[in-house]
Amino acid sequence: MTSGAKLFYGIAVFLGIVTTVYIIATSMVKDPGSLMGLEWAGTTGLVMSTLLALMLAGYLHLTDNKTDISPADWEEAEIVDGSGVLGFFSASSIWPLVMTIAITIMAFGLAFWHLWLVVFGAVILIWSGTMLNLQYGLPPEKH
Repeated sequence: MTSGAKLFYGIAVFLGIVTTVYIIATSMVKDPGSLMGLEWAGTTGLVMSTLLALMLAGYLHLTDNKTDISPADWEEAEIVDGSGVLGFFSASSIWPLVMTIAITIMAFGLAFWHLWLVVFGAVILIWSGTMLNLQYGLPPEKH
């Protein structure tokens, strides 16, 4: 198991404990100015944070056996061991910006309750996501 997986499992355990304490503490509050019971906003945030940490830990744990040992997990590694090609990163792609604009259009549609804007943003998002995935499968003149 990589150090990243161990780190996120530890964060998930910590957040699970904090979530449990938070649920117990907020359900026992007896304040005459507020309703007694569970405080849902903080509980939801903590539960989602715990699940996110578990998801990341699980992903790192499952991909650990599919990859070679990284220099970060090797005790006798030198700095030069981490050099080399890190992957392919697109130098200039317009599609992440188009996807961001589409998500913004959808958010405005939800905020002002214009469902046609939500649908329009979803269509743009699907189209731009498809083009992002196909940008290196298409010839440059068809971009």
